[in-house]
Amino acid sequence: MLSILSTRGRQSANDLHAPFDVTQPTISKHLKVLEQAGLVRREVEGRTHLFELDVAAMNDAQDWIARHKAFWEGTLQNLDIYVMEQNREEDET
Repeated sequence: MLSILSTRGRQSANDLHAPFDVTQPTISKHLKVLEQAGLVRREVEGRTHLFELDVAAMNDAQDWIARHKAFWEGTLQNLDIYVMEQNREEDET
């Protein structure tokens, strides 16, 4: 859904439901979670609920992911070095 909103812009709940093989209540629950997370905004026009991606929130999420990715990649690289050193020491004995 986030991908659809990022490429197509503002969409109705019905438009967002179309590509998925799930029930409308499932789509509504998913949209509610995205809205509560601050990733989408809802605007009501009559009986139509329109959803729009909150770009600022997505940028914040991307920054958070990038920071944590760098941490985990560094940690995994250190673990790899440690395991290689342990294996080398075992081979030498």
